[in-house]
Amino acid sequence: MQNEVVPVEIRGILPAGGAIAVFLGNDEKVFIIQMDASMGPVIDAALRGLPKDRPQTHDLMGLVFKGFGISIERVVITSLRLSTYLARIILKQENQLGTKIVEIDARPSDCLALAAAARRPIYVARALFDEVEDMSKILAEVQQLRAEHEAESTGEDDDASDDDDSEEGNPGKPPASS
Repeated sequence: MQNEVVPVEIRGILPAGGAIAVFLGNDEKVFIIQMDASMGPVIDAALRGLPKDRPQTHDLMGLVFKGFGISIERVVITSLRLSTYLARIILKQENQLGTKIVEIDARPSDCLALAAAARRPIYVARALFDEVEDMSKILAEVQQLRAEHEAESTGEDDDASDDDDSEEGNPGKPPASS
């Protein structure tokens, strides 16, 4: 079937040079979409449900949708053309006249930010999913390194905090004044 899709989740967000790498996948496969670095914190905050001081563009879009009785049904990463991923956001509006479904072409980064904020499903076209390279091992290695680094940092912080109890424990830091 040409319109077959595969459900995926955001599995990780990592800096990648001047961009970010968003790992999308499921138990079968994980792949990467690179995006503008500014989208990393936006998607991460949406995934975590972190409060914001002011609405950002994606928050504004969600509020406009809500104001018009439009819900985000799902987002679909549809294809890859000339090294650029394409995506669609599927919107639904129900009112006294009936139900209307609209598909809108959008950047994958916008789709992922909106889906994360609205807690809506993310899909990838089956043909694309079959085509992309599996990056599951890379993600697992990065997560392992990150876990090891955090464990080391936690251990070092505990040792450092013990040293902070004495004024001579940290020669580069001036003694605390009373």
